Amino acid sequence: MNSAPSPSSEAPAGVSPPDRMWAPPRASLSGQGATADRLDGIRERVLAGTRIDSREALFLHEHADLMLLGELADFVRKQKHPHERVTYIVDRNINPTNVCVTDCGFCAFYRRPKDPEAYVLERDEILEKVRITADLGGRQLLMQGGHHPKIQSDWWCDLIADIKSKFPQVNCHALSAPELDFFSIIEKRPVEDILRDLKQAGLGSVPGAGAEILVERVRKIIAPKKTTTDRWLEVHRRVHEAGLRSSATMMFGNVETPAERIEHLQRLRDLQDETGGFTAFACWNTQPEGVPEEHLYPKKTTPVEYLRVNAISRIFLDNVENIQTSYVTQGMKMAQVSLRFGCNDFGGTMLEENVVSAAGCFHLAPIQKIEQTIERAGFTPRQRNSWYGIVDERHGRPAFPSCAEEALPTPPAAAPSTGNQA
Repeated sequence: MNSAPSPSSEAPAGVSPPDRMWAPPRASLSGQGATADRLDGIRERVLAGTRIDSREALFLHEHADLMLLGELADFVRKQKHPHERVTYIVDRNINPTNVCVTDCGFCAFYRRPKDPEAYVLERDEILEKVRITADLGGRQLLMQGGHHPKIQSDWWCDLIADIKSKFPQVNCHALSAPELDFFSIIEKRPVEDILRDLKQAGLGSVPGAGAEILVERVRKIIAPKKTTTDRWLEVHRRVHEAGLRSSATMMFGNVETPAERIEHLQRLRDLQDETGGFTAFACWNTQPEGVPEEHLYPKKTTPVEYLRVNAISRIFLDNVENIQTSYVTQGMKMAQVSLRFGCNDFGGTMLEENVVSAAGCFHLAPIQKIEQTIERAGFTPRQRNSWYGIVDERHGRPAFPSCAEEALPTPPAAAPSTGNQA
């Protein structure tokens, strides 16, 4: 598929020093001269429903003031979700193990195999967590476990099959692309075969974790042992071909340039044009406090930068229906603001969360607080399932899609044209 040339060639090489902070454009400068003219042209294209290209997205990132980005992102959200409804899912995050040999410098959660704090949960403990989730009306288990050298896909197949037999109403949203790729490597068999076995066991969807920034320069610095950019995308392609949906993510604010953020979004949009398999996109900023390689990272990005990146994602990812806020990392108030910067989904209740909380984020919230936050932003809250079918009793209609079989990935008939550049 042809796409706009990657903007990353314009980005400087190497690592930005930790004290170097990206500065947002001044609103007074964005309203003057040639910059204002080009911003007006891009604005007109977005309001006309025309796809913008990567150069235009980068121009927005570098020159648009926050209010313009909010206007455009909110416009795109309204076009896709005109009923002013914000969804969320009752779910739980379970990490069956914290053992990982990938040694990502930004991860405060993992432990090496012989670390005294390393663990593998017993099956009964996992099932008890699932039972509590199901009793609370939970619809989803987000389960990931790092790269444990001795836990292979058959262990996960047994676990998922056990959960599905006891709690059929709860979907297993499990195993990131890097984990699936790790199984393929250590088991010496194609990832397609691993996905077939997991799907047969009851795997219903796949999370988008492990994407970080889908640019090799960045990955070689922050996660040199993790799955490459091309392989992350290829695993998700195989997930979609297997008849499963997945989500997509971006963790920004580490050593990447603005152009590399846009390259990441371009790669996701290209794959979505091909497969139609992504249900949603979510982004959040790196949480650098207390991680193993904190010295490599700049200070944590500001809430303003989160809103900027989130809005550009909503504008650029025109083929992804849903954008999730990240209240776990941003807090409830900023998540509420993000509902006017392109987000239409509040993510999960996350009845248990371990990974980002290990980096100092403790923003979990009960269902009532989530609903109140959504309502105070002027939206109607509704519970959903993993495939964005509405399962809320207040909806008054059966959920669709209600299961993985009803949510098969559907490639778009044709990718939207970008037309002429502004």
